[in-house]
Amino acid sequence: MTKPPLTLYLAAPRGFCAGVDRAIKIVEMALEKWGAPVYVRHEIVHNKFVVDGLRDKGAVFVEELSECPDDRPVIFSAHGVPKAVPAAAAAREMVFVDATCPLVSKVHIEAQRHADNGLQMIMIGHAGHPETVGTMGQLPEGEVLLVETPQDVATVAVRDPQRLAYVTQTTLSVDDTADVVAALQARFPAIVGPHKEDICYATTNRQEAVKAMAPKCDAMLVVGAPNSSNSKRLVEVGARAGCPYAQLVQRARDIDWRSLEGIRSIGITAGASAPEVLINEVIEAFSERYSVTRELVETAVENVEFKVPRVLRTPA
Repeated sequence: MTKPPLTLYLAAPRGFCAGVDRAIKIVEMALEKWGAPVYVRHEIVHNKFVVDGLRDKGAVFVEELSECPDDRPVIFSAHGVPKAVPAAAAAREMVFVDATCPLVSKVHIEAQRHADNGLQMIMIGHAGHPETVGTMGQLPEGEVLLVETPQDVATVAVRDPQRLAYVTQTTLSVDDTADVVAALQARFPAIVGPHKEDICYATTNRQEAVKAMAPKCDAMLVVGAPNSSNSKRLVEVGARAGCPYAQLVQRARDIDWRSLEGIRSIGITAGASAPEVLINEVIEAFSERYSVTRELVETAVENVEFKVPRVLRTPA
């Protein structure tokens, strides 16, 4: 039986970013240095396949530091943690390694700098997301106010409208965040923004690739986890950019083939915590059902690399 033709557009950049790659290496190097078990507070990155692979190697994932024994190393996830967490680990004389993405750490430093200058912070982010919790936890309670939408801006109660600054979660939709920033600037003209946009290069690049790819596609799949903020934003960006069907899948077995009946083109991308092996798995699933012609949609080339912490580096 002849397979129907399908043009498969592959977004670039896609998948792992430098912060995710660094965080995974930190867990692997910690296991190599100290042996199993090594504890990790929260999922190191938001991807079940990655987390399960590290668990098989001896990583133990917990939600709170209280679940970790004093005598085993603990790693803090790429999303960052409130200041109270490393302080508690130090008080217990634990060995700990901070795998916070350097671009998230940049936002933490920004927030502290503004606070030192007497400014109250407004954070644009998603309530309950580990990165938001970590950033808000850099300052005393009440010093960071959270807004998610332009509507939230209208009701946020600040201490002094002349003494404000804002930061953002690094994995947000660029367009949505621009709307919230505009609302903040309209209500609080004196508000101070970051020197450089907080949304990270990887989030921006993946969204730009999706915007370029979406109008060409009958459907689009984003490989990523349901708790991955940047992956969910890619689905939203694809739909807004003109793709009639955009869905998140964790891996090939999650594809809803019935919804894809009759398509002649498909776009594939992946969130920043999805490994290439899962992207290849999805491509292979389409190759089994269609006569696939691949086209790369490349909007940027990434060559960013972050160093692992000194405690894990081999002496030169």
